[in-house]
Amino acid sequence: MYAVIMAGGGGTRLHPLSRSERPKPFLPLLGPETLLEATSRRLGRLTDDITVITDRRYEALVRDQVPNAAVLLEPMGRNTAAAIALATIVVDRPDDEVMVVVPADAWIDPGREDDYVDVLRASADELAKGAFGIEDPLVTLGTRVTRPATEYGYLIPRVADGQSIAGLLAYPLQGFQEKPRLARAIELAKVEGVAWNAGMFLWRRRAIRAALIRYTGLIQSLEPMADSPQMLAGAYESIQSPLSIDHAVMEGAAQSGQVVMASMDVGWSDVGSWSALLEGIGARGEGGVVQPGETVDVGSDDLVVRRVGGRLGVIAPTGSGSMTALQPIAILRGAAPDLERIRAMIDRCAAAGG
Repeated sequence: MYAVIMAGGGGTRLHPLSRSERPKPFLPLLGPETLLEATSRRLGRLTDDITVITDRRYEALVRDQVPNAAVLLEPMGRNTAAAIALATIVVDRPDDEVMVVVPADAWIDPGREDDYVDVLRASADELAKGAFGIEDPLVTLGTRVTRPATEYGYLIPRVADGQSIAGLLAYPLQGFQEKPRLARAIELAKVEGVAWNAGMFLWRRRAIRAALIRYTGLIQSLEPMADSPQMLAGAYESIQSPLSIDHAVMEGAAQSGQVVMASMDVGWSDVGSWSALLEGIGARGEGGVVQPGETVDVGSDDLVVRRVGGRLGVIAPTGSGSMTALQPIAILRGAAPDLERIRAMIDRCAAAGG
């Protein structure tokens, strides 16, 4: 087994904590480790063969935070299908070896890390090598739905065909649901077996290579250029419609009966918004980003996070009123009772250069 960590993305919904110079994966949002460090540590319980694929802008950050991992640099971000295609080409392993692909910025409840590692191990050993009569399935991990979320995609399994395999509840995958409207999210949250799409995958190298060749032209366009940084950059620039791996490959593969979903319940979050971050640190309230020029009402129970002299600051309004943002700020609704917890989180990010 070998692992590929995808470390990129701007984390714009977490501005001003997450910025283009130091996006979300490189920040210690929910503990002393950055999300990338925690991701690498968890995978290190399964394999020493870890590669981080990232934009060249973040090479120094990656090498500093996970010095024992190999680093694969993309010329520029072109979404996850291109990143996985490049990793499949450059990280040269035996065709039948299982490749684990995870995002750098997912959070797993520290108390459930053993369960998470067990899910990855069993998925690699029992599913990716063949399941449900599929010789080389593409395995995607789904996490338990706890509320009708509109910010996550959903995985819809063929529930009647589900099986318990090596302690895993697994299903052939029927299809994907992109981030739904609230009414649809409420429906999905009630359906047995439906899971949030965690964006984590396991497959044999030959399986994903064949799927990329079948559903995209990425292997064909990138492989001849992979040894030349200049030519690879040109090939990346020519990708006119950068697609996620789900859109580019997994949706078509699911329709062809090639995708298996493994369920997990590990306290997963993509920490993709202020609301998710507040939930992760056990604070109350909801959060959102306000852009320059926008006017919002703030109350005495709200907090404002903004950049002050190059550092992050948290402000507790003394009363209610309206304010116009002169820079991107975060409004944390009803979070004032948890000021110290939030301040500690922001101090960690500021110390890390956030």
